Amino acid sequence: MKRLWVQVLAFGVIGVAILLWLGSWQLARLEWKEGLIAELEARLGADPVPLPQDPTEAQDEYLHVAVAGEIGEEELHVLTSQRGAGPGFRVISAMALDDGRRILLDRGFAPEVDKDAPRGGGPAEVTGALLWPDETDDFTPDPDQARAIWFSREGGAMSAALGTDTLMVVADAAAGDGLRAAPGSVNLPNDHLQYAVTWFSLAAIWAGMSIVLLVRVLRRGAIY
Repeated sequence: MKRLWVQVLAFGVIGVAILLWLGSWQLARLEWKEGLIAELEARLGADPVPLPQDPTEAQDEYLHVAVAGEIGEEELHVLTSQRGAGPGFRVISAMALDDGRRILLDRGFAPEVDKDAPRGGGPAEVTGALLWPDETDDFTPDPDQARAIWFSREGGAMSAALGTDTLMVVADAAAGDGLRAAPGSVNLPNDHLQYAVTWFSLAAIWAGMSIVLLVRVLRRGAIY
């Protein structure tokens, strides 16, 4: 009987320790994620700077940049919605910069009824957020190439379709007639607090169940 209650106690202590460690780890992740979001928001909120010659995702994502060049007329349309406007599309075009580079430009939001409205291209100066977009997952349908309809912003495939670098600038203001502004924003998932609460709650439940079991074992030993 003594061996049994020792096993129950060890099982309870080890389980609670593991769950508390997982909760603490999520709190550390929360602190890291909040710091990262603050850093990216600071980049986005700063005054626009020229597009770096060799930007990197790690150091320059969400950098607020200013670019000048020629917007191409070919468009890709990313299905989305906008509050107050309903369903519609983000309009993506190529932009040939004055320095010779070609990038993707997210020009803004077009309501569904204006999907195929003429917008044209031409010379432009644009400020916006610098991104390396990859919003696809296992559930994202393949783009409808015939109608130029996409279901997420995916820099690699879009750059291949338009012949650009994988860089994208999301315009602060609408870059074309009939478009609504859809500026870039930092949308990193941050569920670490919920995860921490879950692990700590499980630790409390585990501790309570272990105590109940231990009491039963001890009472059984006292009786027999």
